[in-house]
Amino acid sequence: MRIIAGSARGTRLGPVPAGTRPLSDRAREGLFSHLGATVAGARCLDLFGGTGAVGIEALSRGAETCVFVEKSPRAVRTIRDNLSKTGLSERSEVVRRDVGRYLEGDRDDRFDIVFADPPYRLGAAALRRIVAKAAERVESSGIMVLTRPAADDADVIPVHWALTKLLAYGDTHVLVCREGA
Repeated sequence: MRIIAGSARGTRLGPVPAGTRPLSDRAREGLFSHLGATVAGARCLDLFGGTGAVGIEALSRGAETCVFVEKSPRAVRTIRDNLSKTGLSERSEVVRRDVGRYLEGDRDDRFDIVFADPPYRLGAAALRRIVAKAAERVESSGIMVLTRPAADDADVIPVHWALTKLLAYGDTHVLVCREGA
């Protein structure tokens, strides 16, 4: 895995921790090509951070800040190592916590872009709760990006949100959503 573009372009990221399913380079490239200039200056939230590749790609492309939320100690170390390797640590925060607990916590930060790449095995009810809570953290003109298995047909997008773009990469779908679009 590598960073596709921006200030950290070409940087090879550290090994993928066991139990982590990172978004492929090809899928990240397509996603960020679609997001374009929206990323520059954005405040981002990377839920289920894994390797940190998505949030780091955003930072490399000019995002102002990114908060990474991940509960696995090994993945948290990988995110921190990758941020150090790319020189993007100072514009980021890594939170070791369960995503659901983070979203239900006392912080009320708002973000321009929320990336959520939950485990594919996460049940529909739990996923709906997490997506609904994540949607509350998105600025009114912001974007939520949700990664799902292509075979998954569970309706998890909040009712007042709309799918604005569906990107398909093998067995992965990347859903780009906006409130009231």
